[in-house]
Amino acid sequence: MPATPPRVTAAYLQPLLETAAAHGITPDALASGAGLASIAPDPLPAADYIALLDAGSRLAGDPHFGLHVGERVRPGTYSVYGLVLLACRDIGQALDQTQRYEQLAHDLGRSRLEHGGALARYTWTSHYPHASRHLAESVFAGIRTFGSWLAARPLAPHALAFAHARPPDADPAEYARVLGTMPDFGAPAHTADFDASLLALPLPAADTGMYPLLQQHAERLLRERAQAQPGSEIVARVHAAIVDALAREPVRLAGIAAALDLSPRTLQRKLADAGATFQQVLDAARYALAMDYLRQDGLSLVDIAFLLGFQEQSAFTHAFREWSGMNPGAWREREAGRT
Repeated sequence: MPATPPRVTAAYLQPLLETAAAHGITPDALASGAGLASIAPDPLPAADYIALLDAGSRLAGDPHFGLHVGERVRPGTYSVYGLVLLACRDIGQALDQTQRYEQLAHDLGRSRLEHGGALARYTWTSHYPHASRHLAESVFAGIRTFGSWLAARPLAPHALAFAHARPPDADPAEYARVLGTMPDFGAPAHTADFDASLLALPLPAADTGMYPLLQQHAERLLRERAQAQPGSEIVARVHAAIVDALAREPVRLAGIAAALDLSPRTLQRKLADAGATFQQVLDAARYALAMDYLRQDGLSLVDIAFLLGFQEQSAFTHAFREWSGMNPGAWREREAGRT
């Protein structure tokens, strides 16, 4: 969970308000039904958003309220992150950017893409695993709605699964209409499997010339958000110390602590106060460097593994697959095909 209070932007809230309004439910009535004095201004606390989802379903008498909220998403729903998606050249790039910039729209959960075979898997991990079904179902409905709009064609998953139990009032026809298939329920995670070839599907309306500018803007917003996190300074210092040390020596907690004039225990405590662990910061530094190195044709995978402090290429390959969902060689080939 983020160190600052989890929130949802006003733009991301809008489809929920519109869905409620379609049932004749005013914002005041919706807030009252959720036990809130009012719907707070932007940004809205994430817990309030979840309460509003449940209240909307109850007041509307709509068991598929979450699906219907997701149907109302549009580019503006995702704010700057949505604009970045509009500039992506293909579905694969759009999903990559979703993983990085989703937090600019909300703190409800995080996306992960894994691929390498005939099927790719999208996983959404909720920060609120005990929330009602409407949260996950709204997210997946929104992804399909916006993805189909970007691709200018209906997109349907090969298989879809939700972690929550099958609702007793589940309407298979409504799930199939909104999501493209009837999902399985009671799965280990919220996932969508789809044909990996779709990752290369071009986005017809993409304004790719705007991508560098929009990405720079999104990166600036991410930095500002990170700087607003309590303890962000210590995370940044550890990250910089790790980057400085990686190519010279094995990176260990004790060594980084010494470089920062701290004891290992004090460094661990400071990182914990910032909502991070040493391993998380190390992985983030290695992943960022790995992507830069993989874009350099003169570096072999063995070279990159060495520069990142791995003793064997196989260990680097395993780690990169955990970070990105694919092998470093495949990632390099994909990036080369985009230039």
